[in-house]
Amino acid sequence: MDLCFFAFLLFSLALFTVSSSASDAADDTATLSLFRSQTDLHGTLLPNWTTTANTTTACTANWVGVECTKNRVTSLSLPSLNLRGPIDSLSALDQLRLLNLPDNRLNGTLTPITQCLNLRLIYLSGNDFSGKIPAEFSSLHHLRRLDLSNNNLRGSIPPEISKLSRLLTLHLQNNELSGTIPNFFESLPQLKELNLSNNELYGVVRKSLISRYGEDSFSGNEGLCGTNPSPQCSYTNAEPPAQTVPSHPSSLPSSTSTVEETNKHHKKLSNGTVAAIIIVNSVLVLVIASFAVAYYCGKYSRDENSMAGSENGKWRNSYSSEKRVHANNGGGGGDSDGTNVTDRSKLVFFDRKKQFELEDLLRASAEMLGKGSLGTVYKAVLDDGCTVAVKRLKDANPCARKEFEQYMDVIGKLKHPNIVRFRAYYYAREEKLLVYDYLPNGSLHSLLHGNRGPGRVPLDWTTRISLILGAARGLAKIHEEYADSRIPHGNVKSSNILLDRNGIACISDFGLSLLLNPVHAIARLGGYKAPEQAEIKRLSQMADIYSFGVLLLEVLTGKAPSHYPSPSRPRIDEEEQPVDLPKWVRSVVRDEWTAEVFDQELLRYKNIEEELVSMLHIAMVCVVPQPEKRPTMGEVVKMIEEIRVEQSPLGEEYDESRNSLSPSLATTDQDALP
Repeated sequence: MDLCFFAFLLFSLALFTVSSSASDAADDTATLSLFRSQTDLHGTLLPNWTTTANTTTACTANWVGVECTKNRVTSLSLPSLNLRGPIDSLSALDQLRLLNLPDNRLNGTLTPITQCLNLRLIYLSGNDFSGKIPAEFSSLHHLRRLDLSNNNLRGSIPPEISKLSRLLTLHLQNNELSGTIPNFFESLPQLKELNLSNNELYGVVRKSLISRYGEDSFSGNEGLCGTNPSPQCSYTNAEPPAQTVPSHPSSLPSSTSTVEETNKHHKKLSNGTVAAIIIVNSVLVLVIASFAVAYYCGKYSRDENSMAGSENGKWRNSYSSEKRVHANNGGGGGDSDGTNVTDRSKLVFFDRKKQFELEDLLRASAEMLGKGSLGTVYKAVLDDGCTVAVKRLKDANPCARKEFEQYMDVIGKLKHPNIVRFRAYYYAREEKLLVYDYLPNGSLHSLLHGNRGPGRVPLDWTTRISLILGAARGLAKIHEEYADSRIPHGNVKSSNILLDRNGIACISDFGLSLLLNPVHAIARLGGYKAPEQAEIKRLSQMADIYSFGVLLLEVLTGKAPSHYPSPSRPRIDEEEQPVDLPKWVRSVVRDEWTAEVFDQELLRYKNIEEELVSMLHIAMVCVVPQPEKRPTMGEVVKMIEEIRVEQSPLGEEYDESRNSLSPSLATTDQDALP
């Protein structure tokens, strides 16, 4: 009797285990289905996430990106799929070990995933997560790698992170984290990699941290001191003075004595003096308020405050008429391309930093920066002082809304220090606007060719190589990111290499070739064209490499393409027809006149001949006529890095008073966005 009862208990326990496992698997499947419904709104990004009679769970159906152990979901890997929405539903995956969702458009907070207590690896870089880093991460005792870079996280680094004793790597770069660097980073026993760069941290970086993780791990935080080239610390405490947290540590006061003395001075003021101050301030406030009211009442009627004069009037009128058209369709009504009134009246942003409304942009004080083959570019200064660059497209109207949004997502998800950041876009049938970071230091083209002649400040060798290397890295990132789809830049030229406020080269106009009919793209875009494009009539990454080679020749020769001399040694007649720059360089090198290839501004520097010739060799390899013989952009970057010089040595006989080595590329222009 006892034996039979024991056997019955074993059978019941096994049956309960199987039933519980099946229930858990079904719960995991329901969780993932909910996640898909919230992040794949059109159902096109995860097409095989379905079940049949024979495959009842995500594990048995082999859903893309899902891996299981004992019929439980333990890994979710969906990188670069343009998923949009929150990840709250994933909190129910209690057996999840790996969460790999980088380079999507996921948003919300990170708190839900802290309930997945078995997580070992978390990769969430390149999304739109906001809020603070949850202190609840401390409950993930098995966590070994955490990557939250390139998001919009704010606040301080929680001290609870110190409890993650198994942590190997922590990447928090390119967020908006503030506060000081916690002390516990020195005591985490297994931490091998730490990256806190490009945040808003302040305070002293201890030498022990720098020696352990490297200076690059802390770069891009203007309030930090103790790293090279950061300034020396003007205070010794970890916390800055309580009254402010300025962006630069050198502006921090060393004591509070000044504040105390000021307070004492105010206490000594007589009652009559205080009353007089109050009256004067009140009058000033009334005067300022009157001017403000008059200014805003008359702003809409003044054409001179519109975007580049009459151009902005057209912009505003176009937007207004567009809104009236949709308003006539009725509330919530759509148009032929499925866009309703609410969608039309909003800018679509790719992150949460410094967002604003379309009306703010239309009211902005602006100036036209230039016109290109795809539209006009404006510098727009918003009412709050924020400055952006706005490209108003002129010939992308045939592009339907859904197709346009897909192209914008391709452009917007790409983030790199050497690529101009694409902030937002606006779509309407008769108006399409693209919003970028405003870079205040002009272009490589203007630095190379502007003000040629007496009085020009030459562009030195070190600066040229630094800028060309930055451009190469940006283009290599584009080619690497879109290696499978082979999306090219399509418009590589010196006027599309812009300089940010720190003098860093950033490549612009990526992705705009997608908006054009491939047949027309080559004719419309003004980049340096490869010879094969005359036959195949399409853009390509290999053609980008040829264009980059021409760009490198432009930097070495100082001659703009289509404006260079023929390969005759004597001085040519100014009316002589221009020839192809790569062909001209080949002919000069073939005739052993190599020194005549290089810009005269470079020949004044001594002991750089080897670097010049090496760089010329890289350029000539890029512009070989056969596309298959050209190097990849990744290989080009490595070649440039190998010969990069640290300084531009001048000859002793050269008068340094005539040359400041390079224009001042850094600026304190507060209009530039970070």
